[in-house]
Amino acid sequence: MASSATLVHLLIGKSNNFPSSLSTPPNRNRIPISSSSTTTTTLFFGHKLNSNVSSSSPRRRRNGRFRVVSEKVVGIDLGTTNSAVAAMEGGQPTIVTNVEGQRTTPSVVAYTKNGDRLVGQIAKRQAVVNPENTFFSVKRFIGRKMSEVDEESKQVSYKVVRDENGNVKLECSAIGKQFAPEEISAQVLRKLVDDASKFLNDKVTKAVITVPAYFNDSQRTATKDAGRIAGLEVLRIINEPTAASLAYGFEKKNNETILVFDLGGGTFDVSVLEVGDGVFEVLSTSGDTHLGGDDFDKRIVDWLAGNFKREEGIDLLKDKQALQRLTEAAEKAKIELSSLTQTTISLPFITATADGPKHIDTTLTRAKFEELCSDLLDRLRTPVETSLKDAKLSYKNIDEVILVGGSTRIPAVQELIKKLSGKEPNVTVNPDEVVALGAAVQAGVLAGDVSDIVLLDVTPLSLGLETLGGVMTKIIPRNTTLPTSKSEVFSTAADGQTSVEINVLQGEREFVRDNKSLGSFRLDGIPPAPRGVPQIEVKFDIDANGILSVTAVDKGTGKKQDITITGASTLPKDEVDKMVKEAEKFAKEDKEKRDAIDTKNQAESVVYQTEKQLKELGDKVPPPVKEKVETKLKELKDAISVGSTQTIKDAMASLNQEVMQLGQSLYSQPGSPGSGPAPDGNAAGPSGSTGSTVLRSSKFFGLNLARHQNDVVLVFFFSFLPVFLFNQKRRGEKKKRGGEGGEEEGKGEGRRENWTGGGLNQWRRRGGGGGAATSCDRRGGGVATAMIGEEVVLRRSVAVVLPLPLSLLLSYCSNQQGTEHFPDL
Repeated sequence: MASSATLVHLLIGKSNNFPSSLSTPPNRNRIPISSSSTTTTTLFFGHKLNSNVSSSSPRRRRNGRFRVVSEKVVGIDLGTTNSAVAAMEGGQPTIVTNVEGQRTTPSVVAYTKNGDRLVGQIAKRQAVVNPENTFFSVKRFIGRKMSEVDEESKQVSYKVVRDENGNVKLECSAIGKQFAPEEISAQVLRKLVDDASKFLNDKVTKAVITVPAYFNDSQRTATKDAGRIAGLEVLRIINEPTAASLAYGFEKKNNETILVFDLGGGTFDVSVLEVGDGVFEVLSTSGDTHLGGDDFDKRIVDWLAGNFKREEGIDLLKDKQALQRLTEAAEKAKIELSSLTQTTISLPFITATADGPKHIDTTLTRAKFEELCSDLLDRLRTPVETSLKDAKLSYKNIDEVILVGGSTRIPAVQELIKKLSGKEPNVTVNPDEVVALGAAVQAGVLAGDVSDIVLLDVTPLSLGLETLGGVMTKIIPRNTTLPTSKSEVFSTAADGQTSVEINVLQGEREFVRDNKSLGSFRLDGIPPAPRGVPQIEVKFDIDANGILSVTAVDKGTGKKQDITITGASTLPKDEVDKMVKEAEKFAKEDKEKRDAIDTKNQAESVVYQTEKQLKELGDKVPPPVKEKVETKLKELKDAISVGSTQTIKDAMASLNQEVMQLGQSLYSQPGSPGSGPAPDGNAAGPSGSTGSTVLRSSKFFGLNLARHQNDVVLVFFFSFLPVFLFNQKRRGEKKKRGGEGGEEEGKGEGRRENWTGGGLNQWRRRGGGGGAATSCDRRGGGVATAMIGEEVVLRRSVAVVLPLPLSLLLSYCSNQQGTEHFPDL
């Protein structure tokens, strides 16, 4: 009896059921959305098995209803060097700025010695002093085996190690943990989504993420896993050149054939598309996932390190900190050479020997840079020519060449494109942002915000199986329109065989060893039978994300077999679930840490400002009140030293109350303006006085500003907090009261507050004292100090208010719109 697991030997006949897009010239009128075909094969002697599996080509209506998603769906360009996020706003794709105010975010994650996590620009800034715990260019490792990234691992300053399954792990010595590349990418995604939520003022849980067109199945699945770890529902994975075409042709009606040239930080893609009238059809795609701006940087790094080694005998590439400094200097030089013909590279104290410190101070010309990168420039030609050949087009058929990716700013790259295409490249789109904008358009389509858009993408690489002799037999050819499915019927090659093992491959080479293995699956439970009798239909499905799924059905019994994919370089489901839980846990911990830091900073500011106020007021503060404030002040200092967040908050609240009492006590002291009885109530506050009060005020978080006469300000005692002036409409409501000290009050629409604790939403007229009137308190018969006449104009202002003289305080308010009308005294 034969072995229970036998390598499948396929004899594949010619099939005429491939999608029409592969056998006919491009046609603007056809819209093939998906393809499905079934061919019959035998595993021995070339006998053909009959199959009843029918072929079908489901088509999708171009103009149809889109499902509506209530939440905001964003488009994310998860780049090697920088990432960006965009959303549909007002019917247009719009870049979302991060909390630092930048339109792109460095794809960098770092861990400090005390375990704090840094993401984005703040992580990039400390890379030189913390090279081994700063992770960048992680996209080059995602979804790959360690055996595939030997060269890339030498270009980074952190440690890249192999796990027990041969997958890539990134070692972080600061916290003693190994990360999968998906986890690091998830932290970048989390930062992008959090910033987008703040910018859009809406919770973001769904996204469209872009990947290089030449990403294989493992890399696409790993990117989707990164989104899931970040707490996102990834609605679609789309190719970066395709996204760029969406942004470019979003509102274009004329039909055009365009070539998208996408040279990013770590990958290179070329796609040929037909765009126009809402249809975006990818005709072909090609690329190189091992070529990008980082490789141009490395040429400068190697040149600098080589010169230094010849002169000083020291290999800087073995020094992690020196390598990081060289990398940053190389990137800066590359950028400068895009606009200059030469640049100076200065790296003082790059290392030191017994003879003293060593420095690098050299000049790099554009011509020398192009010489160093000449072979990289030659490698850019092949994908362009391959893509045009697959699309059955020539350069003269191309209407526009769209540049995508920051590395396309290199003059030599632009000159190469001009020579190849004979056309000036289109520079109307921002190469750093266009991919994110296109992803936002696709997000808008999925959310129902955008209609009349049809996107027809293709699979970048062929899919097939390993057959006898180590040969790859292609099942789904490259550039097949997505989504697509293909079925093959298998049988056994030995009598009594109960299982078969099949190796799924992706690539364009003829032999298994030269292609990417996506994993192997084992079909068990086949009833024992003579060879060639069992019929097992294996179906390959590629969804709109370009991700492969495989199913198998025993046609004799109708039983669907479970297929377990093993050996793939993506994370198993249980490990992804574990990472999701860890990410949620860390997100909560990060929030608590941030809250603790903010609370402590706020408390220290409160202590400083309160002590300052007590010192300035001096003897004006009643001793009993001062003692209470100092007691609460000491409690807050003790709470800060202990470090409990809730204790600090409670102590601040207690001090708050005492400071409010302090303010009230100052105004109740004998001799204060207006504190005595009114000698003539009618003179100061006539009962039933007429006049309208329209009070549009500036309110300081519920606290009133109070003034003494002669422009002496007793500013409210919460001035130790940052206070922002803002504009509020208030409707005056008058209450008339008679009596000796006739009193008239204006109230706001909101709650009624006493004049010491409320905002500037009240004013009083009160007899006696002869003091000056203010917008907060009118007393006596005088006119408002510094507010002569019936009106005072307050203009909108946003400022941090600290204890100030009245004149300065009024100048802060000089930019606020609105008018306050006061009735005559």
